[in-house]
Amino acid sequence: MLAILAALNTWGQTTTETFKPGGKPTALIFTNFNTAFLDGESTPAFEITRAYLGYEYNFSQNWYGRLTVDVGDPKVGNLQYTAFLKFAYMQYKNENFKALFGMIPTTQFKYSEDIWGLRYIEKVFMDAYFLYLSADLGVTANYTFTKNISADLSVFNGEGYKSHQRDEFLRPALGITVKDLGSFTARIYADYMGKEVKQTSFAGFAAYAGKKFVAAAEYNYQWNTKMIEGQDMYGTSVYTTWKPGEKIKYFARFDDLQSKPLKGQTTPWQLAKDGQLLMGGLEFSPVKGIRVSPNIRYWNPADEAQKATTYAFINVEIRY
Repeated sequence: MLAILAALNTWGQTTTETFKPGGKPTALIFTNFNTAFLDGESTPAFEITRAYLGYEYNFSQNWYGRLTVDVGDPKVGNLQYTAFLKFAYMQYKNENFKALFGMIPTTQFKYSEDIWGLRYIEKVFMDAYFLYLSADLGVTANYTFTKNISADLSVFNGEGYKSHQRDEFLRPALGITVKDLGSFTARIYADYMGKEVKQTSFAGFAAYAGKKFVAAAEYNYQWNTKMIEGQDMYGTSVYTTWKPGEKIKYFARFDDLQSKPLKGQTTPWQLAKDGQLLMGGLEFSPVKGIRVSPNIRYWNPADEAQKATTYAFINVEIRY
């Protein structure tokens, strides 16, 4: 790694003669007011689900660093908020090549998250249903072969940004992206982790992203979740957005999460968490840096013993 970095540093020196290093603090806050409706009863709540606080610094035209702390509700025990180191990495970029190392953004759903564009309202499928987390210790190398085709190769710790290395397993990953074919983008991604029993993940994604209209679909499958034989989970997500004006956007989304029965059983292994999500709403931006979205969500559980729940949300993103 040191030899590679030394070579990259020499390669990039010719472009830094007139560059002035500089950085800036960053803040991103997700908050909402929501009400759940179940059996004729309503449960209102105010939440600050995330506060990302950080600093970005450009050392040169090629070298960039980022440090971000994630403050949020862990939803376990009596803790109200905890802080995690979300990102802490260096990035090198030159023409067709880019490399990141440290606590870095993972690659499995980056493109779908960018096209969805509404992370403060809801995570994309793989992130929302814990097929994998959005950051991890590791290294990623991305190379753009042509203006339409790129590939990324990564090796991750495999346990996300909330855990350090606890076992001998790493999580290598490969993604191939085809984009700028008109307004179409397509991507396939795969990774694995384990020894005797390997957890393997696959994601396929395709989207049309025009200036005003976006339509996207993805399919995700994970074999042997948590490296338990036969513990598979999978599902699809379809969403669309329409932006008729500069400050307003409409959106709709459908998720379907399923799991397979373990060997010798007839009930899916995570039936209590399986189900379908239908959501829709609008987003408007009263001023730069603030986005507001009133939206409705309907969760239909796969377990017939559970009842469907309707949610009314007002989500707010504050960025500065």
